[in-house]
Amino acid sequence: MTDAELLQKETGVELLFSDDELEARRQNIVEFIADTVDDAGAEGAVIGLSGGIDSTTTAYLAVEALGADSVHGLLMPSSVNPDADETDAERVAEALDIEYDTVEINPIVDAFVDAAPDHAAEDRMALGNVRVRTRAVLNYFLANAEGCIVLGTGNRSEAATGYFTKYGDQAVDCNPIGNLYKCQVRQLARDLGVPEDLVTRTPTAAMWEGQTDEEEMGLGYDDLDAILALHVHGPLSRHATVETLDVPGSAIDRVVELYEASAHKRSMPPAPEAL
Repeated sequence: MTDAELLQKETGVELLFSDDELEARRQNIVEFIADTVDDAGAEGAVIGLSGGIDSTTTAYLAVEALGADSVHGLLMPSSVNPDADETDAERVAEALDIEYDTVEINPIVDAFVDAAPDHAAEDRMALGNVRVRTRAVLNYFLANAEGCIVLGTGNRSEAATGYFTKYGDQAVDCNPIGNLYKCQVRQLARDLGVPEDLVTRTPTAAMWEGQTDEEEMGLGYDDLDAILALHVHGPLSRHATVETLDVPGSAIDRVVELYEASAHKRSMPPAPEAL
């Protein structure tokens, strides 16, 4: 039994789909991808492959929607975790029989570091964001050259907490799994036949060595998803959420803090009111 299944059994919080709901979600996403490519008059889709569960699930869905010949994977490992990322991403591309290319981003990132003021590279977050934005530029470079769209790999949990780089991994044409919490992405991945070691792989944005999503956010995805579904997106009060999930109030406060602080990431850049 997965953590999300155990949570659902113990609390009654229905984060996971029934079999019928899961099939409906899968078909809806597949049709969404096909329609988005068709509406754009595009030849296919480009997707950045990291070997993580989000990009892997999106790639499986893209192949189901468009066919392997219309999906182009781009592997962009960095010095953070190059061997594991590249190996897992290659496994995905080869399992799906899609064309893929590997682009080493370190020289590009180094060029930014050399061009910027000396102190810029001392900021770990700033440098990590450069890595993510470099990948976004390369995705669009390839997509523009091939008449394709860029498929994003962001999920609902990351969008709600701002756990993405502005104008980086959300600089995409669409987010096929954008309505799914992380636990739902894992559930769909299993339904698609994604290997279990990729389903349970520790999530990381590969922004610096040793970085993981859950450590940086301060709580695990199962608790995060439940708090979002019940309190941030749902009707329960802070107290009721604490009682239902049996989590400390500080966990609720952390999620609310992440949600409120990242509101600017979910909106268009502001402009003055029209006169």
